[in-house]
Amino acid sequence: MIRIHLVCVGKIKEPFYREAVSEYQKRLSRFCDLRICEVEESSLREDGNLQKILESEAAALKKHLKGRVIALCVEGKSRSSPDFAEHLKQLFDRGVSELTFVIGSSNGLAEEIKRGADERLSFSEMTFPHMLMRVILTEQLYRAFMILSNSPYHK
Repeated sequence: MIRIHLVCVGKIKEPFYREAVSEYQKRLSRFCDLRICEVEESSLREDGNLQKILESEAAALKKHLKGRVIALCVEGKSRSSPDFAEHLKQLFDRGVSELTFVIGSSNGLAEEIKRGADERLSFSEMTFPHMLMRVILTEQLYRAFMILSNSPYHK
């Protein structure tokens, strides 16, 4: 079974976000093994040095990167839902069985993580709360698998 990791900075505090992610995780269980890893947000916030904050978070993130790594960032490649589904299919057809999607904190994602990723993915030029991005990503993963299984979910 395909293994997909979501490696994220910070814990989801809002119950409605947790419930939404949990619902999509449950739906995805028939297609893949989705694992979510939350690393701590940097405790360096007091000194205000953004570079130090991102480096600290990058060090924590790097410990959990497995398989093909996809960094979510605004400068990544944008894809439509059908294109995202087709891209995943091509990866799986080439033998990729483990994917890691990386979501940074509200401060963003360190350049080191972006450079080290196998690819960069953007969901929009707009800025979204990083906690909401987990919901959007899990829904799009579910949508991709439904597209690939010719389900009417994607209209």
